[in-house]
Amino acid sequence: MKKVIPLALATSLMASPALAAKGPFFSLGNTDFVVLLGLLLFIAVLIYFKVPGLLAGLLDKRADGIRSELDEARALREEAQALLASYERKSREVQDQADRIVAHAREESQLAAEQAKEDLKASIERRLQAAESQIASAEGAAIKEVRDRAATVAVAAAREVVAKQMTAAEANALIDSAIDEVSNKLH
Repeated sequence: MKKVIPLALATSLMASPALAAKGPFFSLGNTDFVVLLGLLLFIAVLIYFKVPGLLAGLLDKRADGIRSELDEARALREEAQALLASYERKSREVQDQADRIVAHAREESQLAAEQAKEDLKASIERRLQAAESQIASAEGAAIKEVRDRAATVAVAAAREVVAKQMTAAEANALIDSAIDEVSNKLH
């Protein structure tokens, strides 16, 4: 970069337009004068056709467009901020509602658990009572069966003892007395 600057300076000094022109400055043979006249004529044409006013109008129009876009962007930003605030508020409300639902569900689950415990206790009590009643019934049936069996065994044993000890005459007398007893009870 440092080498480019001195080289550009030397080149500009060598190719100076003032050195290229020969003769008087205000003559049509002098290129510098012709270029100056062309530039002035160009500027005059631009002013005649009101190009600077048109350019200023276009720039003003562009500035107004940019300004309106900025205003619109500002309005959109404010609307977006309002919408964001609304969504944040709704989000908080939904979160609060979700917290309430969770708390209510916990309360209901605790109540349901307590009810289930009570139902389980009642069911266990009913089953215990049913089991105790079945046990008592089975015990009664077993006692009755044992008594019946004992009575059967005792009758069988008594029959054998009586049959072995009793004579035929005693048996006939017993039969007669039983018949008499039955006839007395029937009449």
